[in-house]
Amino acid sequence: MRERWFGATGRKVPAIALEGSVEVDGAVVLDSVEDDAGLRAAHESGTPVVVRAQDAAAIRSALSRPEVSCVLVTDPALLELDLAELTYG
Repeated sequence: MRERWFGATGRKVPAIALEGSVEVDGAVVLDSVEDDAGLRAAHESGTPVVVRAQDAAAIRSALSRPEVSCVLVTDPALLELDLAELTYG
């Protein structure tokens, strides 16, 4: 399982997790990564950023952003994605 830093908390979390399986208190939780300024501001302040995603394309988009700590999904099948294949083909 790939992990990423949860902001400046010193804690690591799964890169992709089922909604409700990871404690996200104190994080900015978004439905997309379209707000560049908001993502950067949260990252610069050390606040974790969590993004909800419904499909592989949204997961890839979210995880391509260094500000994103974790992507939350509701479909357990999305936990099995091969991130290297998804990214590099």
